[in-house]
Amino acid sequence: MNLLVKSETREGVAIVQVEGDLDVYTAPRLREALEEAGASGGRLVLDLRAVHFIDSTALGVLVSAQQRLRTEDGQLSLVLDDPYLLKIFRITGFDGVFPIYSQLEEAVTAS
Repeated sequence: MNLLVKSETREGVAIVQVEGDLDVYTAPRLREALEEAGASGGRLVLDLRAVHFIDSTALGVLVSAQQRLRTEDGQLSLVLDDPYLLKIFRITGFDGVFPIYSQLEEAVTAS
């Protein structure tokens, strides 16, 4: 139930790095972190490389954040390399909703 969250800005891009499981218990903390980091719109990168489980509640948080950012001409990109998480995003069709990268630098420098 523990979620570690770190935020920074690099090259004008807000980055949120999370570590732990993303589930019904940690989704509120994830929502807060994304709202804080993306408060001014623009590009937001969520680094999920230290996450190995995500449930539907957390996926809903990601979709809500993406919708909010898009209304402000922003975008939420994801960084993940866990085959299990990649499979979840493919099965749900969310791999077409979010730009997904395997490396943080790649996500930050993408236009």
